[in-house]
Amino acid sequence: MNWTKRLILLLTLFLPFVVFGQETTAPTVAAVSPVADKGDTVWMIVASALVFFMIPGLALFYGGLVRSKNVLSTMMHSFVAILILTLQWTAFGYSFAFSGTNPYFGNFDFVFLNGIDEKTLELTIPKYIHFLFQGMFALITPALISGAIAERVKFGGYIVFIFLWSTLVYDPVAHWVWAADGWLFKMSALDFAGGTVVHLISGIAGLAAAIVLGKRKGEGPSLIAPNNLTYTLIGAGLLWFGWFGFNAGSGLAVNGIAARAFLVTLIAPAAAGVAWLVIEYLHTKKATALGAASGIVAGLVVITPASGFVGVQGAIIMGFLVSPVCYGAILLKGKLGYDDSLDAFGIHGVGGALGAILTGVFTLTLGTGVESKGDQILVQIISVVATGAYSFIVSMILVFLIDKTIGFRISEEKEITGLDSEIHGEKGYIL
Repeated sequence: MNWTKRLILLLTLFLPFVVFGQETTAPTVAAVSPVADKGDTVWMIVASALVFFMIPGLALFYGGLVRSKNVLSTMMHSFVAILILTLQWTAFGYSFAFSGTNPYFGNFDFVFLNGIDEKTLELTIPKYIHFLFQGMFALITPALISGAIAERVKFGGYIVFIFLWSTLVYDPVAHWVWAADGWLFKMSALDFAGGTVVHLISGIAGLAAAIVLGKRKGEGPSLIAPNNLTYTLIGAGLLWFGWFGFNAGSGLAVNGIAARAFLVTLIAPAAAGVAWLVIEYLHTKKATALGAASGIVAGLVVITPASGFVGVQGAIIMGFLVSPVCYGAILLKGKLGYDDSLDAFGIHGVGGALGAILTGVFTLTLGTGVESKGDQILVQIISVVATGAYSFIVSMILVFLIDKTIGFRISEEKEITGLDSEIHGEKGYIL
């Protein structure tokens, strides 16, 4: 056997030991940093813009309902909320709502967006987008309160109130319900897009403010004299349009839940609008534009907490139920003696509470750790009572203190003349 054959034989004998006997090391793979999902990011940018668009919609909705001498001042309540609360949310509001591990209050981790850059994520989207989307909720919620106290408050007093209210009420309640360590979140209270966090606490705050400040000057029909229901209808349409982002964006992703939330945001207001017109016709023999707008908004409010949890049938039933409840609440205010100028409590407060409770009834998915529908409904009731009571007490104290210090209620003389000319030196209409 020549040397070549011997070499081949030796390699054949020892090759298995060389291959299988040595230790092998897996190839090193470089760590991959998480990246934002492009689809989710684009959708959440659009959803944020849609929610922002609701604020001028609210200005039109409210502006059309007041008397012509107060149209600008009423609309300014919505626009000044954008200015003041954008700065509050950036400075510390976002941090108070979405940082820390305390079950009741956030901390200062994200003050002025400290520690956040373009690479910081919230689930699959940049945290900047989470800040923006949640910020739109923080802007519109205090503006909703203005509907309860329209036509009788000082501009400066209102600004101080919404700043303090956002800090002491909105930010903590948002933390309770939506922060991972919030006590209501851990209890598995279901609030997909703000039935308690937005509508209930703002409506309740409006009721508290209306009680403390008292009624507007004037009696009967003179106080119910909308200057331009065209504005109100357009405002309702803009609110509905923006509400698709409000609800469908609250899952922070593009998926089936977002699609269903979008769907029920169309269906529930349609059912509520029909129900309101029927009730109104049976009661007054008229089906009014104001009634249609009110029914639509009531339907949007009631479906807000449930939008990511209920199906089509639940949405229709909720829409049909909210209109008689809110309609009755509005009729009741005259007997109870408070002046909720534009029915902020009657629609947002009552509708938000009803929606939160009905979410427990019609939800397709129980909260984490909740074993039955009955338990879920109980959790929902606890969330309504806790958030509503907290907002009412703090709001009443704030309104009282502001009125007794810098002044909140405008003088009778200026109220009679009109807030547009007395506060802003302008007129909404020059006829």
